[in-house]
Amino acid sequence: MKRWIQKIVPFPLLIVVTRVYHFVMAMLGAVMLGFPSKKIIVIGVTGTKGKSSTVEIINAIFEEAGYRTALTNSIRFKVADSTEANTTRMSMPGRMFIQDFLSRAVYAQCTVAILEMTSEGARQYRHRGIALDALVFTNLAPEHIESHGSFERYADAKYELGRQLERSHKRPRTIVANADDAQSGRYLALSVENKIPFSLSAQEPFQASERGGSFTLDGVTMTTKLPGEFSLKNALAAAMIAQAFGISTEIIQRALAKITTIPGRGERIEEGQDFSVVVDYAHTPDSLKALYEAYKTPASTAQPSSSRKLICVLGSTGGGRDVWKRPVMGGIADSYCDELILTNEDPYDEDPQKIVAMLAKGMTRTPTIIMDRREAIALALSHAKAGDAVLISGKGTDPCICGPNGSKIPWSDSLVAREELRKLAIKT
Repeated sequence: MKRWIQKIVPFPLLIVVTRVYHFVMAMLGAVMLGFPSKKIIVIGVTGTKGKSSTVEIINAIFEEAGYRTALTNSIRFKVADSTEANTTRMSMPGRMFIQDFLSRAVYAQCTVAILEMTSEGARQYRHRGIALDALVFTNLAPEHIESHGSFERYADAKYELGRQLERSHKRPRTIVANADDAQSGRYLALSVENKIPFSLSAQEPFQASERGGSFTLDGVTMTTKLPGEFSLKNALAAAMIAQAFGISTEIIQRALAKITTIPGRGERIEEGQDFSVVVDYAHTPDSLKALYEAYKTPASTAQPSSSRKLICVLGSTGGGRDVWKRPVMGGIADSYCDELILTNEDPYDEDPQKIVAMLAKGMTRTPTIIMDRREAIALALSHAKAGDAVLISGKGTDPCICGPNGSKIPWSDSLVAREELRKLAIKT
């Protein structure tokens, strides 16, 4: 149906009609359901990287503090004690979904809802009709350039979520922004009551490894089992918003220490093997580099860095979009990884071989190309030795591989990695 409409309606007109439709649906949902966001604390999280993880960490802290919580992100939808996987492939679904979700959260007597909020959602007015209490800005890096038209328009779409915080009639309103990001000043200039910058560099001493890390907050050492420096930044953002709502450092410390993993975000796959296997959503140059940085040095000091081999399985998310980043990501993988395996990811209507070839253009070495994603993962695992790290990036918790003509193949990187590890164990 969607493809048929696109063929007969001029594109400029289609854009206008679509935007009007989404705006009407968002506001209609809010009106029909009695503006549920007014009856619950609503915290939004936006940025290019770390949104889903930050939502999960905020949720864990508020739960530890005794709040009854609800959340939406690209991993799952949770209302009180009920949770379900997000199989929509949308972090911020439309067609009244958010308003219905908030209504269910209010009905379930939740006291706080944490929402992952995206530029695509803002562009389609899915944020309208949501009365925010707070917004967390994690960072901004080039993404969705074809969709938005330019990086500036992408940045403006993100900032529109800050404007939504300004529109809120709730008091006090709070913005928490990553001061290490060039766009933070824009968010910290919003006309709201509480403006809270955060910076990991200001929380010395801090340390990070693949097995977790720590940082200091108000003289208290915060530890986490989540990998890499990027996880510390997400944890710090979550801690700052928690403090803004009066949650003590002791509760924050307990909550952070209890989090062992976030599905599809630096997720360790353990099947008794003597090497690291990690599934991660990294699908931008910055996030891919952050992942590789976290695993380039072994967590064990008994193993010299030079003896660890990084075996990387990657594709390029989303056929037909963000073409510019393919050789850039290929170059990053080439500079960090000892063994490169390129594979299929989500080609949609684009030739997957062409996508992989563009990744390879950024490399100085000739990668191994295996278009069957299961075979690519199996090969990577079979080449790993004790102490090595196999990094499977790009899909995270995505439930399917999207192919031509709207086709979808059910998929799970985590499940496939576990299955292939078990096969290896049987062989050995």
